[in-house]
Amino acid sequence: MDMKLELVAVPVTDVDRAKEFYVRAGFNADHDHAVSDTVRFVQLTPPGSACSIAIGQGLTGMAAGSLDNLQMVVADADAARADLLARGIEVSDVDDQPWGRFVYFSDPDGNGWALQQLPDWSAGAQTG
Repeated sequence: MDMKLELVAVPVTDVDRAKEFYVRAGFNADHDHAVSDTVRFVQLTPPGSACSIAIGQGLTGMAAGSLDNLQMVVADADAARADLLARGIEVSDVDDQPWGRFVYFSDPDGNGWALQQLPDWSAGAQTG
């Protein structure tokens, strides 16, 4: 039985500020709907990803900024860093580790993201 992760809730305090940040970071704004006065659902998808994030009002009981190390894989950490900087996103230097090259950033609430360029030795592990 296949199971595909398709949506992750990201807790934020200001939905409009968070939506602007993620769109500026290159995420596609797929959906923004106020279900009621207490529920608003905003879906955003990173470019090339099969998994989206949901921000909004009334979606989760998690504290804003409580997610750490949400991770996405990129082809080139240096290029990803340069792209985020060009978009006005504060981003770390590239962190070289034996298991990949990483770039880190946080949204306005402090939810932390890691972009990982996989090491060459893992190329065979990506198919499967």
